[in-house]
Amino acid sequence: MKELLKNILPVERVDELISIGEIKAINLGQYFIREGEIPRKMAFVISGLFRYVYINKKGIEYTKGIITENNFITSYSAMISKSSSYFFIEAIENSVILEIPYEKWKSLIETDDFWVKFLLTLIEKGFSIKEKRERDLLLLNAETRYMNFLKELPLMEKG
Repeated sequence: MKELLKNILPVERVDELISIGEIKAINLGQYFIREGEIPRKMAFVISGLFRYVYINKKGIEYTKGIITENNFITSYSAMISKSSSYFFIEAIENSVILEIPYEKWKSLIETDDFWVKFLLTLIEKGFSIKEKRERDLLLLNAETRYMNFLKELPLMEKG
C-alpha cells in the first residue's frame, strides 16, 4: 500500500494518511456506500475495482463510472453536505481499501495546507474526468465510447 501511495503523495506524507485510516477488505458485490446513506467516509483503493452506480425504481442499473486502484472513492458532494448519496459504490471485484473517516480527513485539511493542495489536485482530476465523460456522452456514439473505454481499461474486456 505504501508503494501505491508514494505514486500520489510525497514519501514523508504517506504515513500521515495511513495513520487516519483503516485497511479493509471489500468483497465482490459489496457496497462501500449505498444510495440514501449519508457518507461519512472516503477510501483509497489499494487493490480491486469499484463502480459508481445508480439504480432506478425499476431496478435498472446505470454505471456512472469505474474506479481503479490508486484512486479515491466516495460520494464527495453528499459527504461534505451531510446529505444522502444518490448512488451506490459497489466493489466489482474483491478489493482492499484504506478507509478514511471524513472527520479525520477534514481535520487534516483544516490544519495543514499541504492537504488542501492535495485535495485540490484530487478535485481537479475528478472534474477533468467528469468533463471528458460529459463531452463523450454528447459527441460520441455508444460504439466509439465503448472502444475508448476498452483502451482506457483494457482488462475490463477480459473480465
